[in-house]
Amino acid sequence: MKKLTTGASLAVIVLAMGAGALYAQQPGFKRIEVQDRDLSIPGRHAVQAKAEFEPGGAVGRHTHPGEELSVVLEGALRLEVDGQPARTVKAGESFFIPAGVVHAGKNAGKGKAVVFATYIVEKGKPVATPVK
Repeated sequence: MKKLTTGASLAVIVLAMGAGALYAQQPGFKRIEVQDRDLSIPGRHAVQAKAEFEPGGAVGRHTHPGEELSVVLEGALRLEVDGQPARTVKAGESFFIPAGVVHAGKNAGKGKAVVFATYIVEKGKPVATPVK
């Protein structure tokens, strides 16, 4: 197993704290990080996560310091993206959120909704930042 440098360890802690602050406050929503990998693009890394929304569960308005590419694996998600009409994204459909764009999501069905997300984001910044 590869050892983390002090700087890399600190970055992981900062990222986990930033994402945790956003997601820990949202009842009915759970984000499970699958992997976090450095990219060949300087200053960027890819983070993949599975987001689970219980019936009525939601994640509030937030941004990412990079792009989000997601696919709904199960159920349906009501997606609100600033500058776009709200829409429902169903299992098998994907969506893209540009860097810095404010957005929110809520389970649009009666069962669980599951989304698999890939974030291509700036290193050293929280993966997600809440917006009021």
